[in-house]
Amino acid sequence: MLDGADTKTDWLKWLWLSLLVMVLDQLSKISIVQYFEQHPPLVVLSSWFNLVLAYNRGAAFSLLADDSELPRILFSVLAIIAAILIIASLRSQVQRPLASIGLALILGGAMGNLIDRIRIGAVVDFIQWHWADVYYWPAFNIADSAITLGALLLVIVSLQPAGVSE
Repeated sequence: MLDGADTKTDWLKWLWLSLLVMVLDQLSKISIVQYFEQHPPLVVLSSWFNLVLAYNRGAAFSLLADDSELPRILFSVLAIIAAILIIASLRSQVQRPLASIGLALILGGAMGNLIDRIRIGAVVDFIQWHWADVYYWPAFNIADSAITLGALLLVIVSLQPAGVSE
């Protein structure tokens, strides 16, 4: 770090990554919904990759998905609490770039999915992987990918021996 740098606000630079994830996520979801309004509900792109339109009212892999408002409210509140905790963590991780990137990715993904829950009551999922037309991974989106990548980075950072810099 350069002498005289304001370390009290250095963490704010990571919010740009969160914002980028959120914007890319929302633009992709808006595009997919508009596309599927005019086209079939499935687009086969390869022997292992499809585009679909799915609305997830629950958590990851549609856990706790039902038609009540409870999952929507519960997961929205959890996303807001998580955002507060992540921002607090970002402020304390300013000297750890990999940890900061992981936290920023998770924050952007969580906020992207939160926008869906507030705006339409469900998270838009559209990426579908499968193998041999038999084994299908649940549909997901860019926000989910960012959350997963961010969590993976945090695991990698946590496995580093103490004293090893990123």
